[in-house]
Amino acid sequence: MYMERGVYPYFREIDSAQDTEVMMDGKKVLMFGSNSYMGLTHDERIIHAAIEATRKYGTGCAGSRLLNGTLDIHVRLEKELAEFIGKDEALCFSTGFTVNEGVIPQLVGRGDYIICDDRDHASIVDGRRLSFATQLKYKHNDMEALERELQKCEPDAIKLIVVDSVFSMEGDLANLPEIVRLKKKYNATIYVDEAHGLGVFGRNGRGVCDHFGLTQDIDLIMGTFSKSLASIGGFVAADKDTINWLRHNARSYIFQASSTPAATAAAIEALHILQTEPQRQENLWKITNYALKRFRESGFEIGDTESPIIPLYVRDTDKTFEVTKLAFDEGVFINPVIPPACAPQDTLVRFALMATHTKEQIDFAIEKLVKCFKQLDIIK
Repeated sequence: MYMERGVYPYFREIDSAQDTEVMMDGKKVLMFGSNSYMGLTHDERIIHAAIEATRKYGTGCAGSRLLNGTLDIHVRLEKELAEFIGKDEALCFSTGFTVNEGVIPQLVGRGDYIICDDRDHASIVDGRRLSFATQLKYKHNDMEALERELQKCEPDAIKLIVVDSVFSMEGDLANLPEIVRLKKKYNATIYVDEAHGLGVFGRNGRGVCDHFGLTQDIDLIMGTFSKSLASIGGFVAADKDTINWLRHNARSYIFQASSTPAATAAAIEALHILQTEPQRQENLWKITNYALKRFRESGFEIGDTESPIIPLYVRDTDKTFEVTKLAFDEGVFINPVIPPACAPQDTLVRFALMATHTKEQIDFAIEKLVKCFKQLDIIK
């Protein structure tokens, strides 16, 4: 139906670098659909690091980390990530999705519990589905609901609370201070997915756990390379014994080919840039605060976002696809969000910022989006 109407919004081809402007269908379009929060995907230093690693190690590792696929740069990246995050050790996977898919089932067993926010990422959902533990969910960011779920658990069982630090569609933050309080009250364990927090929050981009000063209270912290770190892959950081257990038991680590030399070297270089160029994070927050103010003044419903992820609520699936197409025709790329990525009544378009966006680009985009949203009577 949507294809016939010309508003099908997926698999749109880009034939240029992932930047604030991209080339699509032979024309320049402003990119506000990217997760490249630091704007590093076309940084020449990262490109050079990837090329040099490919020259030295080749294009792939031809095996898993367990057997023949561990390179010295894999180990180097893990050590640097552990130090950066503030944990004993880290373990790198070939994708961020397979971190959650492989780690979560290995932390709990029969008779234990996994407790998730009902808006956790699909990779968390798939990870918990692979576990034999009892599955519990609580209403999004509702700490009273979380406590009610904890009260259902057997006191001596493992109670694993799994939560996104920044929710990828809505842009709001998990209430980590209260989750930590409940962890201590009920002797639980906390696993935080920093996919959208890394690079954006905390000292030099260490994430939301660092932002709240709670790194030592969080048992496991995971992150991805495909967003602020301009590569592909993911990691989990924790105490030495936990990482050693996962190294020998996480199926998506043991049975998956190891990350390419290029992706590994790119992540290392991006991590160095995060730590030596704080102005990137500072600029991201300047334009984020500017965009949040402009959207609110323009009459958009943007929910409780506290991040560079700005949801523009539409609350109608057809109009969500239609406004995405109208915006593209006006030169603005945004992402439609419909079920199962959100509740049916919460459809939205996702407007995401990079450190390299300018106020002029934001002004242009908002002007065009106001026009499109008014045309469909989404805003007045």
